[in-house]
Amino acid sequence: MKKTILFSLLLLALSAAKAQDKWELKRNEAGIEVFTKKSPIGNLKELRVICELDATKAQLISTLQDIPNYNQWVFSNKKSVILRAISPQKIIYYTESSLPWPIKDRDLVVELDIDDTPDALNIQAKSVPDYLPKKNKFIRVPYSLATWKVTQAPNNKLKVDYTFSVDPGGSIPVWLVNATLTIGPYNSFAKLRDMLRLKYQK
Repeated sequence: MKKTILFSLLLLALSAAKAQDKWELKRNEAGIEVFTKKSPIGNLKELRVICELDATKAQLISTLQDIPNYNQWVFSNKKSVILRAISPQKIIYYTESSLPWPIKDRDLVVELDIDDTPDALNIQAKSVPDYLPKKNKFIRVPYSLATWKVTQAPNNKLKVDYTFSVDPGGSIPVWLVNATLTIGPYNSFAKLRDMLRLKYQK
């Protein structure tokens, strides 16, 4: 009897853990799907965006390499500058994000890696917080990781599968970060899609 109870409890625990590993759809609007799931590290949620863009791989790469103009489409972006262009496919850049009062603004140093293969365009943007000295007016984001898997879709579109995890640092309440987590990525991809259409679909 005891073994049966223990086995049942083990199955229940495994089922709960598996459920936490699944992406949960939080927003599905205008062809942009936003998912979240519990992070294996800490209390913040991980994020995933799936959408299609009207662009070629070369056009998307060019837009991602145009770092000084990130403020045109990246949510809350105030300023982005290239610190070092190791190659066209590997760039280290610095960015500042404007957050609503009373939350202190954040800054972030990112290493962008672009790997264009015949099957997919794989992009990784990871934080390198110690690359640049900290500034007093900002809280340096200690960890972030964004990955893009971009594949060709029908009708000359690109399918984007984007994932993102972050530790914003400082004292932002976890519940506030999780409650607003889907807003920035949704708005960013909506603006990116519109910008690509205006620039290239003529």
